Amino acid sequence: MVHNALDIAEIVQQLLEEGWEIAPEDLAHISPYLTEHINRFGEYSTHQLGIQPDAYDPKLDVDFTPLRDQDLTAAGLGQAA
Repeated sequence: MVHNALDIAEIVQQLLEEGWEIAPEDLAHISPYLTEHINRFGEYSTHQLGIQPDAYDPKLDVDFTPLRDQDLTAAGLGQAA
């Protein structure tokens, strides 16, 4: 994103030097945060490391009993709005 912002600033400066008029309102429509070509979380290949991920288990092994035992009504969560 920073690289995009620097590129935009450089291009705007070049246009101004060439005599173009650029209004601040026009610049408000430009965003340096382009996401079409960016994978924010990266791509990580584990097969090259010889790591085999565990098989997906759709069952969550979480005990929600302590939550049910709490007085949710006192917290304002026990009744629908």
